[in-house]
Amino acid sequence: MMLEIAGLEAFYGEQQALFGVGFDLDAGHVRTLLGANGAGKTTVLRALCGTVRTAGDIRFDGKSINGWATEDIVRLGVAHVPEGRGTFVRLTVEENLQLGAMTRRDHAAIAADIEQIYHHFPRLKERRTQQAGLLSGGEQQMLAVGRALMLRPRLMLLDEPSFGLAPLIVEQNAALALELAEHAYLLETGRIVMDGPAEAIAADEAVRRAYLGY
Repeated sequence: MMLEIAGLEAFYGEQQALFGVGFDLDAGHVRTLLGANGAGKTTVLRALCGTVRTAGDIRFDGKSINGWATEDIVRLGVAHVPEGRGTFVRLTVEENLQLGAMTRRDHAAIAADIEQIYHHFPRLKERRTQQAGLLSGGEQQMLAVGRALMLRPRLMLLDEPSFGLAPLIVEQNAALALELAEHAYLLETGRIVMDGPAEAIAADEAVRRAYLGY
């Protein structure tokens, strides 16, 4: 198992935000976290990146990474695309992509990967020499995803990945996430209150009413 989480707690100062969260993920699989604003979805991703104080157990390839520095977690191949894009606004599009590969030394492969990102997102190629801060919200989101892919990550952590790309409301984001994932976890006030195959979660009447809008 690539990622194993057990009894995960997280704290902002003295305030506890996660309570006993646990799940696992193997290579090639997709999991989605559902929940209202403030339920703890973003905090789970921050905990996996080492950017929030945690207790419990986080294992990557069987090795505990509790308390590791964020840069060391990145070197394991963990890429995080935060909500709200998080691009380096004063750098150009291409400089942002190059930053995504800062842990790599294979220069020819990096150049090839940048071209592959431009193939996926032609708009970024058109704007390769522009400052990222001048891009539209959707273009900055494309750039954030592209920069994360430049790491050639083994694990991608996506926080609201469709943010800015289309006028999707929260309910549609949840429906999209359930279509893409194999397994879903429903968070409420920092606890997992339901989990199961994504199809089963999507079919649950209470989940449909609360998160999918029908």
